[in-house]
Amino acid sequence: MQLFVNDLTVIDFSYCCEKRGIVGESWIVDVLLEGELNEMSMVLDFSVVKKQIKSIIDNAVDHKLLLPINNNMVSVENSTTQPDSEYVSVISKRGSYFLQSPKQAFAKIPADKIDIASVTDYLTQIIKAELPENVKGLSIVLREENIDTDYYHYTHGLKLHDGNCQRIAHGHRSKIQLFKNEQRDFMLEKQWCDRWTDIYIASEADRITKSDIQLSKLAHSMLTDEHQYFSYIAPQGRFDIAVPTNVLDVVDCDSTVELLADFICRQLKKTHPNDSIKVIAYEGVAKGAIAYE
Repeated sequence: MQLFVNDLTVIDFSYCCEKRGIVGESWIVDVLLEGELNEMSMVLDFSVVKKQIKSIIDNAVDHKLLLPINNNMVSVENSTTQPDSEYVSVISKRGSYFLQSPKQAFAKIPADKIDIASVTDYLTQIIKAELPENVKGLSIVLREENIDTDYYHYTHGLKLHDGNCQRIAHGHRSKIQLFKNEQRDFMLEKQWCDRWTDIYIASEADRITKSDIQLSKLAHSMLTDEHQYFSYIAPQGRFDIAVPTNVLDVVDCDSTVELLADFICRQLKKTHPNDSIKVIAYEGVAKGAIAYE
């Protein structure tokens, strides 16, 4: 007997890529279970699937930075300044990123690259260990949202968030809809998506100096004039990141989807002062904010 739950959850995360650097991503999760019927004539109660398995997936990878620990592009070591924190260095073709975060902000994937196959294997092993004996088979499908227009991948962190959004390097794959004088403008959408291709979005209020950043000795030996520095203390601990300028956009607000929608709207209003502007900004799949002027 098989039991399925489509659209069980959406995982929003970022991952390290040799070519693209740190990339924000959003994947939809479908689950298929196979096994014998239990004493309730079920393979597994839907409420257990929706709560327990979703929780396992969320705890494993959601709102984290996924590290391909079998790839030399990534190095990890314990922090010497913050308890239960780690230093992470990411050396990619786009640039070098350096972080310090609580350990729970990272997911170490035993693979040489992060893709649907490696994350599926990782989650399958974790979930199988928690399933009851009557469940003999597990199939997980990770898939991108089908977007037929332009979209962008971004990474950020929200210092004021009391949940996992506070982690300084998690992200999303997001579409956007832009309207000028109540007409959708696909050219403006493409321009904005080009601007935010594999971008790190930082808040100006979180900027610090090089002398105040907390990073590993390796990181300090590799920092260049092209790096900019951001840090904050949130409920889970202290977060630090050094990001190369070429993959960075610094905004004059926090990077909640509401304020990003407003930021985009304000930027477009500057270049189109005589037009009405409406922005529908998404944060991952099927959620977002609307701003207009």
